[in-house]
This record gives sequence, C-alpha cells and structure tokens, in this order.
Amino acid sequence: MAVMPYKGIMTLRLRLLILAIFSSLLFSQPLFAASYKPDGDTIGAISYYKVQKRDNLKEIARRFDVGITQLLAANPGVTPQNLKAGAKLTLPTMYVLPPVHGGIVLNLSELRLFYFADDGKVVTFPIGIGREGWQTPTGETSVILKRKDPVWIPPESIREEEPNLPDIVPAGPDNPLGAYALNIGLPGIRIHGTNRPYSVGKRSSHGCIRLYPEDIEQLFNVVEVGTSVTVLDTPYKLGWRNNTFWLQVTPTQEQDDAIAAYHPSQPANASAIRNITVSIAEDTAVHTDLDAIDKAVGEHTGIPVPIAKNVGR
Repeated sequence: MAVMPYKGIMTLRLRLLILAIFSSLLFSQPLFAASYKPDGDTIGAISYYKVQKRDNLKEIARRFDVGITQLLAANPGVTPQNLKAGAKLTLPTMYVLPPVHGGIVLNLSELRLFYFADDGKVVTFPIGIGREGWQTPTGETSVILKRKDPVWIPPESIREEEPNLPDIVPAGPDNPLGAYALNIGLPGIRIHGTNRPYSVGKRSSHGCIRLYPEDIEQLFNVVEVGTSVTVLDTPYKLGWRNNTFWLQVTPTQEQDDAIAAYHPSQPANASAIRNITVSIAEDTAVHTDLDAIDKAVGEHTGIPVPIAKNVGR
C-alpha cells in the first residue's frame, strides 16, 4: 500500500484547515448584503436556499439576515422537527419600503428596521421587539445618545419580574444590551444588540428593539445622534416596481407570536386592506387583482405579490 509522503500529509492537513476556517467564516456570518439600492418602492429580491445537513432554522435565518418568524412565515408548515436536508426554503428578502422614507424606520409587525442612508441606499435588518404586555410603542422620535459597551441598569419594572438582578450589569457577555446601544426619545426604549441573538426576529424583549450583534455594529457606525426614528406597526405595504404594483402582507404582532411558536396563525380580515389597496391603486393602476389581495392577506407570508399593472408607468 502506498504511503503518502510527509510533505503531502502536511499539505493535505493545511488544505483541510483552510477549508474548515473558510467554512466556519462562511456559515457564521450573514451572506446577504444588508444595503440595497431601491428599485422603485422596493428593495431586494426573493431567493432560495437548499437545506444542508446539520442546518437549523435559527442559524439559517441569521445567516441570511432575516428573523426566525420572517423565515417561518415565508415557509408555512416548516418546523425544526420536519426540516430535511435537500429541502428548498424561500428566503423572503424582497421588501416593499415603508411609507416613511428617512432616518431609521421600524415596522413592528414586520419585525424589521429600515435605515435610509444619505447615499440613497437602504439598509435593513431583522429586529426583536417588545413581547405581549411589554409592547414597543409607536411614534416619531430621534437618536439621542450612542453608547459603545453600555452598562445596563435594570429598571424597577423589570426587577419586579426578576428580583435577583444586580443593580448594575457591566459591559460584557452577560449584558443584555450587547456591545452597542442607541438611546432614542421614547422613554425606556433603546435600539441595541443582545447576548441572546436568537431572540431577534420575534417579540421577545421588554419593549426595546434588539438586533443581531453584527447588525447593530453596522448600524451604530453609520447612524448619528439626531437621526430621526419612526416606529410604525403596519402589516401591509404597497409600492411600485417598474409597472407592477406590489402588496406585501406580513403577520400582525399577534400572528408573529403564533408563528414563532410553530403554531398556525389565524388570517386577518381582508376587506379593509382590499378597500385601502384598491383606493390607492385605482387612479394609476389597471387590472387590480382582488383575489391576489385576499390570498396575500390570508397567507400573510411577508412575500410581496403583484396585484396590479399599469402599462403606462
């Protein structure tokens, strides 16, 4: 039997080591760029991922910079128990832009943040928001303070739930604010990182907005004090791309909770969204597809669907 020379063994080991390092870097960091040039009223594009052995849904969501609820909504019926190697997942990475275009815009039902940069591009990240009983408030405000390696002083309202909390939590791996925090003008609300990255993408906080550690670092480095912050709660958005009118229906906050728990979510009433959509479209669009509207509301996958055409645009 031939024996591989020592030099050959070392070369093979080096190649395997390089491959292992590359694979580790590849699958531990998001593969999708978070910065997009708008295409009409939309950004991004839908794509697909073939599940590999030892994949899990939360890691896939983080890898492609989507939240876990967002990934589950786009792939109804998929659960950790039935995830199989070779299955094709839809990556919901096309977005209709929110109705406010400027600064930081948070859409609570969508569990997503949009940052409108000065260069005309839009940066978007998944977020975790306040859970039931601790809902994140809506409104208009601004960034009032930036903090790197923040300390956390637990407020009395959280101490009532967790009386064993220390008076002050220093910066470090046990700090729930993560490595970066943006204080905003809404009382007690911050946009920050987290030491629990898999809580991003669902209702999981005491009202603050959580981002993946790699996302808050990127946002922190480009946002200035004084940047406007708008917090919305709209489960549907409308916009044009070329001559097509798109409707994006995401789950409501209550539906988000059911989906994150791998339970079926009840569809919302389609009539109100249909009436608003038609009223917006009727002056500029033709052939509005009412069935497509009803289907989008009923399924609430978060994937934009075409509902009208205007050949004159």
